[in-house]
Amino acid sequence: MTSSEERPPNFRRRLFWLAAFLAVLFGIYSAGWFYLADKVRSETDKAVAELNGNGIDADCANLTVSGYPLSFAISCDNLAYQDDTRNVAVSSGSLNAVTQITRILSPFAELRGPLRTSFPGMAPLWIDWDNLRAGMKVSWPLPRRVSLEAKGLSGQTDPADGTDPVELFSAGTAAGQLSPIGQDIGYVGSFTDLEIDSDAIDGRVLPPLNGSGDVTLKNGVALIKTQARSLRGQAVDITKLDLSSGTARITMSGPVSVNADGLIDANLMIKLNDPKAVAAILGAAIPEQKNQIETGFAGLALLGNEPSMPLRIVKGKASLGFIPLGKIKPVE
Repeated sequence: MTSSEERPPNFRRRLFWLAAFLAVLFGIYSAGWFYLADKVRSETDKAVAELNGNGIDADCANLTVSGYPLSFAISCDNLAYQDDTRNVAVSSGSLNAVTQITRILSPFAELRGPLRTSFPGMAPLWIDWDNLRAGMKVSWPLPRRVSLEAKGLSGQTDPADGTDPVELFSAGTAAGQLSPIGQDIGYVGSFTDLEIDSDAIDGRVLPPLNGSGDVTLKNGVALIKTQARSLRGQAVDITKLDLSSGTARITMSGPVSVNADGLIDANLMIKLNDPKAVAAILGAAIPEQKNQIETGFAGLALLGNEPSMPLRIVKGKASLGFIPLGKIKPVE
């Protein structure tokens, strides 16, 4: 018998063992997938039961796990959390979270609105959107990246509150990304066509705005771990913050901090594009300082169409160069 006649049986034998190995591997993977699916269901039910046992009403309605074999997906018809003791309530529409097996460390989720919130000291809010997608790059001890993208975003006071709803804002798009930088937290984000209703800002008037930012929250990792709920005592470094409307544009950079009393201190460098257009916007937004703003910006216009100058805020009192902008209320 020739060597060529001996090869087919050997080849078939190898093919058999390869198929057997793949079948075992797939069986182990399948068992792991269904074990994890059952674990997610049981742990979610356990967490909800523990919350409900502590006087909190929480729910992930109609929880399902699907996607076998190429993905792992978790969905709920709606999410709800209500703590009557603290007078806190949050609810939303359906949640669909998915991770592909080929990108197991990069899950993403889509959430349907509206998001309804109720917190002490705040009017109940109703926030809605056309599309909202969140993503994450999993790492330890913190995610390497958390991102959020929304289209058709809008907000108003909750009509179920018993009063006529007040429109607050709308935006064509909004996006943001958080990532740890050593012990700090970096944020990069942008928005387009932001319109803030005048009733939400005490009758002041602002045109549609576009913006982007690159900001670092100092000591942000520790703040997340301690779940700090106040801006007081915090500080940020603004690499670049850009706000524009038409030909008017303001770009700023520099450090900002909030003291223990909630008063803001800042040492920023401001670059203006089309000072006259900027003056018109600020005059409508801060009518009590309109005359001073127009006078000051008339002088700035003599420096060209793109002048730069410092913005100083000392214990809440703001001035742009020699132009007073008024006092900023303490923040919480």
